[in-house]
Amino acid sequence: MPDTGSEEPRVEDLEGRLAAIEAAVDAGNTDLGALGFWSLLRTLKVHPRPTDAWLDSAGRIDRRAFEARVRPRFPVWLGNAVLLLGVLVGAAAVAWAITCDHPTQAALALIVAAGAWSVSTHDLGHWAVGRAVGIRFLCYFLDGPFRIQPGLKTDYATYLRASPEGRAAMHAAGAVASKVSPFVALAFWPATNAPGWAALAVAAIGVIQIVTDIVWSTKKSDWKKFARERRVAAAVRGARA
Repeated sequence: MPDTGSEEPRVEDLEGRLAAIEAAVDAGNTDLGALGFWSLLRTLKVHPRPTDAWLDSAGRIDRRAFEARVRPRFPVWLGNAVLLLGVLVGAAAVAWAITCDHPTQAALALIVAAGAWSVSTHDLGHWAVGRAVGIRFLCYFLDGPFRIQPGLKTDYATYLRASPEGRAAMHAAGAVASKVSPFVALAFWPATNAPGWAALAVAAIGVIQIVTDIVWSTKKSDWKKFARERRVAAAVRGARA
């Protein structure tokens, strides 16, 4: 069955495909791509009348497959608390940079602030905007190629219930927050005794992240998902026209 088209998919087809995928996941197959789950979701996202049963089923499938693959997992409140602590560490580093008379210490404090804020604000941005548009989250986990950076898992049933514009905003929020953070730290440089190389180092952190987003995130991560949901939004608007 195609993902989009002029004919609305039959209810029985969608229910049957979801039931088959859920049964396969319950039996231990967590390869959702091979099971056709992600292509089915593209159909659900543009369906004019998705039912609660479909969305709840999709949420269960995604959650069971995720929990079978990913460990350890941490409560959302704990992850948010740790990241908020990181934000406070960055603020304390900036305060030290401003009040410290030693140029090298001030420089290192600004660099610490830029790094702490970049790491800490990313998932907090996702969480804050996600909750604002109705998306809930299941847990934090260790993400990235080396499994050392924090990741935040969405509750996919609530993700699908949010508008595509809201989903796009959630994906963009974390990326924007982490890229802006080094330049916020840089804004405090004139108020410190830090030498010029400190400003260049902090600016470099921000520029490197922007380049990384252009090279990698547009193909694999947040900006790819942002663009995907923008396309879904356009498809939904076209279907309503």
